[in-house]
Amino acid sequence: MKYIIYNFLLKMLFISLLFSQDIYNGMTLFTPYYTTSGSTTFLINNGHDIIHTWTHMRGPASMPYLMPDSSIVYPYKVSNPTMNAGGVGGGIQSISWSGNIIWDYTISDENYQHHHDICPLPNQNILLIVWERKTAEEAYNKGRQIINNFINQMWVPAILELEPSTGNVVWEWHAWNHLIQDVDSTLDNYGIISEHPELIDINYGEVGNSSPGSNDADWMHVNSIDYNEILDQIIFSSRNLNEIYIIDHSTTIEEASSNIGGNTNMGGNILYRWGNPVVYQRGDVNDQKLYSQHGVNWITEGYPNEGNIIFFNNGIERPEGNFSSIDILIPPINSANNYNINQNEAFGPITLLWSFNDNESFFSHRQCGAYQLINGNILVTVSSDLRIFEVNLDGEVVWNYFLNDGATMIPRAMKYGFDYLNSNLIGDLNNDQIVNILDIVQLINIILSNSFESNADLNNDGSINVLDIVQLINIILN
Repeated sequence: MKYIIYNFLLKMLFISLLFSQDIYNGMTLFTPYYTTSGSTTFLINNGHDIIHTWTHMRGPASMPYLMPDSSIVYPYKVSNPTMNAGGVGGGIQSISWSGNIIWDYTISDENYQHHHDICPLPNQNILLIVWERKTAEEAYNKGRQIINNFINQMWVPAILELEPSTGNVVWEWHAWNHLIQDVDSTLDNYGIISEHPELIDINYGEVGNSSPGSNDADWMHVNSIDYNEILDQIIFSSRNLNEIYIIDHSTTIEEASSNIGGNTNMGGNILYRWGNPVVYQRGDVNDQKLYSQHGVNWITEGYPNEGNIIFFNNGIERPEGNFSSIDILIPPINSANNYNINQNEAFGPITLLWSFNDNESFFSHRQCGAYQLINGNILVTVSSDLRIFEVNLDGEVVWNYFLNDGATMIPRAMKYGFDYLNSNLIGDLNNDQIVNILDIVQLINIILSNSFESNADLNNDGSINVLDIVQLINIILN
């Protein structure tokens, strides 16, 4: 029996080497939308086998994040959000590998409504995207000219940093403090918009939905957020304005509400924006590059194209037609970690570093994302197609996954290496802090003894057999 298993092991090792030659060998995490109120988070391997699942009473606002201790941080939709638009959330949970809720916070009240994305920080805090409620009167007093929605309000973007250990907000940024308008010279925020690319025109775009009964008063529709630890900066994406923005996180709360302070000495003003210079009157429709984009993030230090910006350009109302693309740009950052811009011109670049659209064969009008992996491949989620795929920098799709279980979409997915977890849950069966051939020997012995050890059930199917050996081989091959 041992000879048969070892022979099988060698064959599977050879097959895995061939299979994983171009695919990043890791674990893909995602939570689909369903028509029911709940959902399930899946962690799968390259063979589409389920490694682990977490079940939820409430559906996702966006995607969950896997933490090195094997827990996940999960943004979800509360039952009665105070302002309801696409991507609405309101709740954030930390859930252990075994499914126990470690902490749970609700951000859904008369002032703030969480929505869409979150971003776990290196210090264990969490960045949250929220809508901030402003009455029509407040908006008009700020220079807004038209509010045409059913609830007569204007919910503007804000970013909060939550400290989970206390539940306190320890840092915050408000778009409300960085607005400009050119229609009422009696107001403090009056100015020539083209002379202030660091500010956002309060009159650009519509606000919410005028349909009777709708409580949608969303203005910018920020849909994703990411953090760069090296720069101590935050990037986020506005679908409605077709722009991405970078702000300084090194500020105090007071500095973030002003135009001075922080590493760049620009306070909470916009350091960099890209995608639609029409918004700040330094271009026309021919200069627009983004079309309802999602999933903006920096490429991790040490990865190919490190420090550049990647995103899923959904392509809604793109002049060439509705098709999506994965785009990478090189931001014009300088030695002071600020961003170069020429007088009277828009922020660069004019051209992208890399773009992929697979001959215009994929398109989604909602959500989606793209993340570069350490081997240079890019993990892409096409949400409305319930598809996740991996493409290399030569434009070759090397891995495909389609979900077919009644879900309506997959917001976004993220892929993690098997060495990402700092616990013994995945593969370290002999507890020596190393996953290698000795763990395979240990696993074979467990199978031959007809015993059951939960940490040896690597594919989480309730039994220990050759499929767990295959899973362990994939872990070692990473």
